[in-house]
Amino acid sequence: MPIITNIEDLKRIYKRRTPKMFYDYAESGSWTEQTFRENTSDFEKIRLRQRIAVDMSGRTTATQMIGQDVSMPVALAPVGLTGMQCADGEIKAARAAEKFGVPFTLSTMSICSIEDVAENTTAPFWFQVYTLRDDDFMRNLVDRAKAAKCSALVITVDLQILGQRHKDLKNGLSAPPKLTVKSIANMMTKAHWGLGMLGTKRRFFGNVVGHAKGVSDPSSLASWTAEAFDPTLDWKKIAKIKKMWGGKVILKGILDADDARMALEVGADAIIVSNHGGRQLDGAISSIRALPSILEAVGDKIEVHLDSGIRSGQDVLKACALGAKGTYIGRAFVYGLGAMGEAGVTKALEVIHKELDTSMALCGHRDLKDVGRDVLLVPEDFEGRWV
Repeated sequence: MPIITNIEDLKRIYKRRTPKMFYDYAESGSWTEQTFRENTSDFEKIRLRQRIAVDMSGRTTATQMIGQDVSMPVALAPVGLTGMQCADGEIKAARAAEKFGVPFTLSTMSICSIEDVAENTTAPFWFQVYTLRDDDFMRNLVDRAKAAKCSALVITVDLQILGQRHKDLKNGLSAPPKLTVKSIANMMTKAHWGLGMLGTKRRFFGNVVGHAKGVSDPSSLASWTAEAFDPTLDWKKIAKIKKMWGGKVILKGILDADDARMALEVGADAIIVSNHGGRQLDGAISSIRALPSILEAVGDKIEVHLDSGIRSGQDVLKACALGAKGTYIGRAFVYGLGAMGEAGVTKALEVIHKELDTSMALCGHRDLKDVGRDVLLVPEDFEGRWV
């Protein structure tokens, strides 16, 4: 294994080994990509407060997310098409997360199915759903997640319609990839990826093909996907899905204090402050910039997590110091997966954990649960002065 010192090292290897359309799928945002960029750059505006002459022995980053013990407050976010970044990608990522002691979240639009991941892991994982037009498919999806003993349902609430991502349109993104002169030429330079794909039977959306009405093959999948998402989503429908599930529910895609208060009313167990990694509403504020006002609105009445922009353990520390009880990595683990499979996901988690542990100690703390805003230096106008 090459020497990996940070997430960027994994990203460079990932770019070399993964077909362009799937690299671009992960490494892009909507429209001008302003929000995509600011998700990471806004973390850089927050500084850490160094403390000295404190006992740094016996440190721990262990805590809980929605009552589940975790080795650090980091979960693997739901990422569609993960099984196209690396053969059997969702299974490999879930195994790495299980061994590391952090939650794995499977996307509805995964290549490996709910059943595939359940058969190849032992720890319960979380399952992400969109609100879809097809009620029968939604009920079936929830029932399958229950049968797989998923321990939480993550409802994505910011994808009623798709934000336009220019690179995906230009690349003709699909699963499996469409065979054009351009795509074939690119894939021929990715031998390791190609051999992996030849050796797996999982190349389609495993949760959809054969389960959704009228979707029996990739050709019928395209038309279903174009009409699948429910533009009429409202809080009543979210409450309905919550009741259908009957277990712990996390709402992903909250970026406004008023919406956070509504999440309280429907009885969600946690919310994820997220702008979908900058892939939906371009021009929206970064997740880390939105976090303080949301925490002020809901206090400790609901567990608040953060997604979008986490690329290091220092980012995790900053989010937790502001008040988040958990964070999510999407691109960071995908870089590792595309670079080196399961070992790469493990390496991404190791890098983030080491950065988190070391930075926490240098800020004068031994237990992450004791870390608060006192370890941060936040610009006075960090949240912005909007009119």
